[in-house]
Amino acid sequence: MDGSIFPLYADWKRYNDRIIDGLRPLTPADLALEVGADHWPVYGIVGHVAGARVFWLCSVFGEPGADTTPFPDPATRPGWEDDLSLPPPSPAEVVEAMDSTWRIVEATLRRWTPDTLQDTAERRTSNGVQLHTRQSVLLRLITHDAYHAGEIALTLGSNGRTGFDLWPPAFPPADPVG
Repeated sequence: MDGSIFPLYADWKRYNDRIIDGLRPLTPADLALEVGADHWPVYGIVGHVAGARVFWLCSVFGEPGADTTPFPDPATRPGWEDDLSLPPPSPAEVVEAMDSTWRIVEATLRRWTPDTLQDTAERRTSNGVQLHTRQSVLLRLITHDAYHAGEIALTLGSNGRTGFDLWPPAFPPADPVG
């Protein structure tokens, strides 16, 4: 092991890849599907997942790479990930959002070490100052990805489309070195 935490989170890339594989064949009409009026369309959910990665890792923890994504400044300038009145992104843009934000996640996992997981960052909100550890943000992002992947699969399945499964029966273990 090289000292990074990447091997500890190796399967996360596979989950990201499964989400992308599920998104890749979708049409603009598929991306606009919702489960109901009170729910985001698929493209909004994907944007929210990808934008959260940039927000937490780049805006809160200062990791580089936001400028290589569709969300260069999610803390102060929301885009299609948070403003559904904007024109929806194309299927290629949705896939690129997941790809480009994954590159930030992977680079972060390769830089951070077990000894740095308790390092904290401050986040100032209207309710005051919050302290977040690197570990807590990684756990937040992993569970956030999984929660919304299920929401996307539910939306697709509820509308007669093929969903996807992050954990298919023949899911082989990840290569921890990557």
